[in-house]
Amino acid sequence: MVLLVPVLLLAGCTRAGRPAPPPDAGPAGTTAAAPAATGCRAAVTTGRLPDWADAGFHGDTRMPHVLGDRGEIVAILFGHPLTYARSEGPTNKILWVGRPTSTSPDPTASTTLVITATPDGVGTAVTREVAGGPGPSTVDLPAAGCWHLRLAWSGRSDTMDLVYRAAG
Repeated sequence: MVLLVPVLLLAGCTRAGRPAPPPDAGPAGTTAAAPAATGCRAAVTTGRLPDWADAGFHGDTRMPHVLGDRGEIVAILFGHPLTYARSEGPTNKILWVGRPTSTSPDPTASTTLVITATPDGVGTAVTREVAGGPGPSTVDLPAAGCWHLRLAWSGRSDTMDLVYRAAG
C-alpha cells in the first residue's frame, strides 16, 4: 500500500502547467473523456449549468457542458458527443457563454471569439471563429481525438479540452 501512493502521485502528472486529469470514476455527472496518458482534461459535466450561464433557459438546466479551466467560459454541447466527420444526426453545435464581468471590455479588443485548437500529442493548430463573441456555433475539427482549445474574446481568455470521437 505504501508503494502505491508514489505510483499514483506520479501517474497524476501530465504536462507542465496543466492539472492532472480527473479520475475515470469522477463525481456524479462528470465523465473523463480520454485516458490520463494523453494529458487530456476534457470532462463533460451533465449536471446543472453554472447560474451565470443559464440565462434564457427555462426549467431544468442539466445539459452536457465543459467549463473553461479559469471558469471564464462554458461550452454547452448541444451536439454531444462531439464527432469528427459526422454524416447524420445533430451537428457539433456548441453554445459558448462567457462569465459576466463587472469591468468594461477593452474597446480595442475584438469581440470575435477566436478558438485556437491544437490536437493532443502532435499536429498543427487550427483556428475557428465565432463572430460577435461567445454565442451559438458549429465547431468542426479536422480529426478525432482530444483537442486543447485556447479561447480569446474581448480582451479575455480561457482554455479547455474537448474530445471529438470518430463517427461510426
